[in-house]
Amino acid sequence: MTTVSSNPMGAWCALLEAVASAAWIVDAGTRRVVGANAAAADLLGQPVERLAGAAAETLIGTPEDLAYWDEVGAGHPDPLNSDTVLVDATGRLVPVTRRVARLSMDGQPLHLLVTVDDRTEACRQQQASEALTAELQATLESTADGILVTDLAGRIRGFNRRFAQIWGMPEALLLQHQDEAVFDWMRRSVAEPDDYQRRLGLIQDTTLMQASERLVLHSGRVLERVTQPQSIQGRPCGRVWAFRDQTDLVAAGRRIEALSTTDALTGLHNRRQATEHLARSIVEAQRDGIALALLILDLDRFKQINDSLGHETGDQVLLDAADRLRSCLRQGDSVARIGGDQFALLVHDADHRGAEAAARRVLAAISRPCSVDGLQFTLTCSVGVALFPSDGVDADQLMRRAETAMQRAKIGGRACFRFHQARHDDDLRRRMQLDHAMRQALASQRFRLQYQPQIDLRTGVVVGCEALIRWRDPELGDVSPGEFIPVAEDSGFIIAIGDWVMAQAVRQAAAWSEGGLAMPVSVNVSALQFQQADFIERVAGVLREHGLPGRLLELELTESILVQDADEALDRLSQLARLGVQMAIDDFGTGYSSLSYLKRFPIQRLKIDRSFVSGIPNDDSDAGIVRAIIQMSRALGMRVIAEGVETEPQRAFLLESGCDQFQGFLYAPALDALSFEERVRGQPPTGRRRLTLVSST
Repeated sequence: MTTVSSNPMGAWCALLEAVASAAWIVDAGTRRVVGANAAAADLLGQPVERLAGAAAETLIGTPEDLAYWDEVGAGHPDPLNSDTVLVDATGRLVPVTRRVARLSMDGQPLHLLVTVDDRTEACRQQQASEALTAELQATLESTADGILVTDLAGRIRGFNRRFAQIWGMPEALLLQHQDEAVFDWMRRSVAEPDDYQRRLGLIQDTTLMQASERLVLHSGRVLERVTQPQSIQGRPCGRVWAFRDQTDLVAAGRRIEALSTTDALTGLHNRRQATEHLARSIVEAQRDGIALALLILDLDRFKQINDSLGHETGDQVLLDAADRLRSCLRQGDSVARIGGDQFALLVHDADHRGAEAAARRVLAAISRPCSVDGLQFTLTCSVGVALFPSDGVDADQLMRRAETAMQRAKIGGRACFRFHQARHDDDLRRRMQLDHAMRQALASQRFRLQYQPQIDLRTGVVVGCEALIRWRDPELGDVSPGEFIPVAEDSGFIIAIGDWVMAQAVRQAAAWSEGGLAMPVSVNVSALQFQQADFIERVAGVLREHGLPGRLLELELTESILVQDADEALDRLSQLARLGVQMAIDDFGTGYSSLSYLKRFPIQRLKIDRSFVSGIPNDDSDAGIVRAIIQMSRALGMRVIAEGVETEPQRAFLLESGCDQFQGFLYAPALDALSFEERVRGQPPTGRRRLTLVSST
């Protein structure tokens, strides 16, 4: 009880101002506020003047407070001290600690002192702490590892359920907070408890030690234990133990080790063992001065068997092939399965003739009719041969060269064998060099475009141009598109090159158009580029980006693009036509086109290949083909353009035959953008430019 004497009002004011908390004094008889301090006004959001005379129960109106003030009227209540909430003037709930104490004044009625402390920040910190604790526990529970946290004395401070699961430990044991029972369970669970305890003691004695080791349990389970010291503000405070179940991983490792030298399906040596055996045989052959032959064979079209008959049938075929290859071996030879449907035969003491005889035995054995589940069919294989020491002096070199020769056999028609040829290796290296240089050239902006005019045969007016890519490399010099384009198509880099060509050509056409020269530009499109899922969106995007009407862009497609999937090609061509883009068939006559499909395609032009143009007018066969193409185009409602026109007799023949347009050296080679513009406008080479030209940078 607080006692105050003399002047009551002055004493109350002095008392309230001395209190750091929000405070007010209540007359016990009337249960109304007779004084309050500024802190109370701030907390409640009301001026001190309005608080004076307010009913005590209206300031904090919880059931506990209402009951308390009822007790005040009944007698002398006990002090009240608890956490509660109040509602401020804005309607916000404020968590507070409220205390009510009696004030005793000589000869005065009973008064009560109410002090209130705002707990908002304390509650926020508590909630944040609880949320962080929950988040940390959730993190522990979500990890695949079993986690155990101990303090510097080795007492358990935390764990997750996975820890108990990995050790096969009842969770109740952990919840009993009997640390020694937990550690004893772990000690009794390991296969070598003495060594386990020794290592554990060493770790615990070295506060900053980090350790990782493998534990084997009596149950057969294998655990990896990783421990790290735990620190707070740079000072050690405990240790974190992580346990990961590696039972399956260890078992898989053992299986892998068991299979490391043997093919699981056929029982033959696998690639690793075949390579090691080849290396040993080379050493022996060098010592004994004999030759070796390495044959690598690949079953032709084996994927079709898996796709049509299923993998079980495919496995039966592989087993049958393995048996047939075993029958081809002489004493001392060996056979291995080195890939899905690839096998390797090592033939000892075999020169060129001996290797050829072995290859023919293999071809004959594999080509015997097969019968699987009543279904009969014939297998073939492609064989590549490399000889030691002429084709290579180590195992890797022989393997590479035999595989390269096998690929040549496949390209050459399959069901045959090929010996390694050094010239083919040079070709492969050149292709690798070109592939790397192309990628560097695109990144370094070394490609450029030139534009070959396309001329109307009847008027002699330039009606368009074809954008042709050119490349001069600082090391390789001028590289012909005929050399690097096939490499780009083979590697898939043709997509990036094609996108670059289209973007540059459209930019240039847009620049010409803005300068008053509406000149259609033709761009070659590869089959791989055309088949990209987003090809239509790319074309639409580049037209939209540069503001070029679709009618000023022509895409030149090969016949192979149209016949691979005619229905899909028709759908894509129709979408391009809706963009206004023109389409032409390039090198027409060199491939195969079904007229029943061709007449459905929205194609505007056929382009006669230069191989037919070069022989006209003297070659009757070429002349007949050219006339037939022109007549067919007329029937299909298409225009015809001939490429590679170099002589006046060729031009005259095409004009007489009804061809619409031509391009070639007779008029002009491919020109840079400025020269092309000046040629079209009839200006001399030194003439003043009228259009803004687009560079390839």
